[in-house]
Amino acid sequence: MKGDYQELVDEISALLGVPATLEDRDFGLVAFGAHDSDDDTAMDPVRTRSILTRRSTPAVRAWFEGFGIARATGPVRIPAAPEAGVFRGRICLPVRHRGVVLGYVWLLDADPGPTDEQLTAAMDVAARIGALLSEEARAGTDLSREFGAVLTAGRGWQRDMAVAALREALGPDADGLHTVVCVTPWPDEMPSARTVPSAAALSTVPSPARAGTLSLAALVRLRSSDVLDPAVTAADRLRTAAGRTATAGIGVPRRGLPELAAAWHEAAAAARAAAAESRLGPVAEWSAIGPYRLLTALPPATDTAPDLTVRTLLTPPHAELARTAEVFLDCAGQASRTAAELGIHRQTLYYRLSRVEQLTGLDLNDGEDRLLLHMALKGARL
Repeated sequence: MKGDYQELVDEISALLGVPATLEDRDFGLVAFGAHDSDDDTAMDPVRTRSILTRRSTPAVRAWFEGFGIARATGPVRIPAAPEAGVFRGRICLPVRHRGVVLGYVWLLDADPGPTDEQLTAAMDVAARIGALLSEEARAGTDLSREFGAVLTAGRGWQRDMAVAALREALGPDADGLHTVVCVTPWPDEMPSARTVPSAAALSTVPSPARAGTLSLAALVRLRSSDVLDPAVTAADRLRTAAGRTATAGIGVPRRGLPELAAAWHEAAAAARAAAAESRLGPVAEWSAIGPYRLLTALPPATDTAPDLTVRTLLTPPHAELARTAEVFLDCAGQASRTAAELGIHRQTLYYRLSRVEQLTGLDLNDGEDRLLLHMALKGARL
């Protein structure tokens, strides 16, 4: 499977007996080995920042590059420099392919440190990483373009052509199990797919529900339709990069590529639901958003007023009544559950519900009226 950098980094860690970290040539974190040590100096500020923020600062980059790592063809030992936040010396294994440096594997140095034989074996693994980085670098732009085309093309021959192009770019992986992740809203800059574990492709596309804004789509490889952990991990990482207001959605897994557009609409709907309903987010699976499956399928009413049924109820002076009505309907009309949820007396609940009926003209003893009110309140959240 393409791009499985974590396994290769773990292989280097096992060969040398020390945690390893892989960064691309721009010092963006790609993968890192587990840290299991009582030695506080093993997690110095430079390594901690790299792992937590997934990138080194320009000053750190310039300092390490000063040791010639971009030109080196073999391991480079870099001494400790506490004044720079480097409490432990490093060994840098340049990751190259056909003479071009594509990244770096970082190891904590020790005394006596790895043997020449161990470092030679680790460099062999670094060469395999270089081949993968080179392969993804060649395909990355095309994958982004073709993946985006699959999601945005109209039905018919245009989508068929986009699917065929993406299939050719993915190779054997195209027939595997995938899901689609949506993160919205998304800033202009798009990350590299290789920085997101299990991501086969990333693409920015116009937001389905917010005119003038972008969403990020991620095509995520899965091993099992029952285990969505890779998609959840990718969604969490991308949502963090997008900012605090972003939410993420995950579509239903599919095998092959023909239904990616449907998976994208599911993921986008789940992201919208996560933004509307905090209990669902910040990462929501389409299979778990309940009535929002239907509500998000309706055209977004961005330029129209709320449904007449709830228009008065949704004004600021009646916010408490609107919440009472929604909780009452969420609790299937059970007064005791509703009162407990809201922390109010049942008589207070009955009074509020009577006010809701007066404002909406609905009868909360009527099933269809309840359904209309419930959907109108949920729809207003979107």
